[in-house]
Amino acid sequence: MKVFISGICGTGMGPLAIMAKEAGMEVFGSDLSRGAVYDELVKAGIQVKIGEQDGEFLDEVKPEWYVHTSAITEDNVEFQRAKELRIKISKRDELIAELIREMGLKLIAVAGTHGKTTTTAMIIWACHKLGIPISYLVGTTLSFSESGKYTKGSEFMVYEADEYDRNFLHFSPWLAVETVVDYDHPDIYPTRESYRQAFKEFEGQSRKIVHAEDYKGEKFRLAGTVRRVDAALAFLAVREMKPEVDATQLVEILNEFPGAGRRFEKIAEGVYSDYGHHPEEIRATVEMAKEEASLRGLSGVVAVYEPHQNTRQHEVFAEYREAFLGISKLYWLPTFLTRENPKLSVISPDEFIASLENSAVGEVAELGDALAEKLHKWREQGYLILLMSAGPADGWLRKEFNE
Repeated sequence: MKVFISGICGTGMGPLAIMAKEAGMEVFGSDLSRGAVYDELVKAGIQVKIGEQDGEFLDEVKPEWYVHTSAITEDNVEFQRAKELRIKISKRDELIAELIREMGLKLIAVAGTHGKTTTTAMIIWACHKLGIPISYLVGTTLSFSESGKYTKGSEFMVYEADEYDRNFLHFSPWLAVETVVDYDHPDIYPTRESYRQAFKEFEGQSRKIVHAEDYKGEKFRLAGTVRRVDAALAFLAVREMKPEVDATQLVEILNEFPGAGRRFEKIAEGVYSDYGHHPEEIRATVEMAKEEASLRGLSGVVAVYEPHQNTRQHEVFAEYREAFLGISKLYWLPTFLTRENPKLSVISPDEFIASLENSAVGEVAELGDALAEKLHKWREQGYLILLMSAGPADGWLRKEFNE
């Protein structure tokens, strides 16, 4: 089958493209720019057109199936051309479900508001170290493997099941691994109850579910409560897959987890980048950073924060109050705007900082030379630098600390 993936360079679609190619499909795709997975796509031999998605590459390829991201709307020129060609059109979940059925795989689906990327990556890491053949898709880059892979002869498919756009409700997992469930994506779930109801539906579709509180074993040495919880979930998942795995060995393997892209990822000495943008994620990541700084004998933590989506910020504004407690300095960037409600006023960095219990540490900032100079000085003085962003600030920080 010939598949065309629109938005192929993103961490959600790129790994899927690689897996589809390894499963025997002909895969092509387009994207506006080279994303995090572009190099992996090229290495896999997948043809990608970068630039305007005008439908010309789609005409040239003549696929049987057009798969698009949630960011692609029906007025997109390429989407319209796919309709004119009368080919199958769907979002990624339908292609994933097709691959799972086609390969006869048992689905291990990791879901939750926070922690699902790290937990998924930990399961993949442990399976690799134990020699357990798996197929998998994770929504980030990995230092120890590709972001997506189909392994011939594998029994299991490990998948980071995102709740955005109700994606995870298209699956009936053999095992559901459920991390923290809080509240997010108000553009999809208008109330907290509707959000939690979606997770109840997901649980009802799953053959078996594991939660962190099910873990009763040895404590992990990893920095941060949240990362130790993720490790406990990964432990439970692997033992469900292979009950004969030695528990002590598995704990030690998870203690050596090298991290995942943009999940408290060390990008330079004393400099970390994290995808956290929700107050609950921030609180957990700040705790992790403080513990890491203490273990390394550093003076404290200096944070840079770039909020994501103004619509979300209106829903969680009050939850920021204690999210940054214990840090030495906070630089607050303008909100990265996507999928916005035009009726809502854009909350300014000043408003956010004024709402904090420790507002005195806050300072309005913008990406540029002035901020870079300040961060370099803080690091020279022995502070851990932590960026939390789901937007372009990550690329900026990597460029500034490219060592």
